[in-house]
Amino acid sequence: MMDFSWKVFLQTGNIDTYLLIKELEKENQEIPGNLNDELAQIDFPVS
Repeated sequence: MMDFSWKVFLQTGNIDTYLLIKELEKENQEIPGNLNDELAQIDFPVS
């Protein structure tokens, strides 16, 4: 979604599209961690 929005902004210069990009970036920063971070924190039993 970010790539598409950026391409639209580059082609049109539409400020609303730029504001959408900034909103999407903010939402991505608010998401705590990702799957790799969560898996790194799990203690798997060692045989």
